[in-house]
Amino acid sequence: MLGFRAFMAIIFIAILGYTAITISNHGWNLLPIFFGDMLAMTWPGQFNFDFMAFLMLSGLWVAWRHNFSMGGLALGAIAFLGGMLFLSLYLIIASTAAKGDVRELLMGRHRAASQSPAP
Repeated sequence: MLGFRAFMAIIFIAILGYTAITISNHGWNLLPIFFGDMLAMTWPGQFNFDFMAFLMLSGLWVAWRHNFSMGGLALGAIAFLGGMLFLSLYLIIASTAAKGDVRELLMGRHRAASQSPAP
C-alpha cells in the first residue's frame, strides 16, 4: 500500500504543478475550452467527453462509498469537479484510514464490515 500511496502523492504533486502553470499562463477559463472542444466533435472533444465519463464514475463511486450521505454527495461532487487532483489526495487519506485493507478502501468501512471474507 505504501507504493500506491507514493504513486498517488506523485500524481497529486505533478497535477498540482501542471495546473498551477496552466492557470498562470491561460487563466481559469477551462469550461468554455473543455465544452467547446466537445461541441466541435474533434479528437480533443472526444478525449474530453471520455474523461468527463471517468469524472462522473469517480464522483459516483465516492458518493456510493459514503452511502450517498450528504457528506458523500458533497465529496462526490468535489471528485467530479476536482478530478485526479482531488481523487489522488482522497485515496491517500482513505487508504491510510483503511490501514491498507483494500476491501475497506474500495467499499467503505460499513460495507466492508458487513461483508464476510472471501473463502
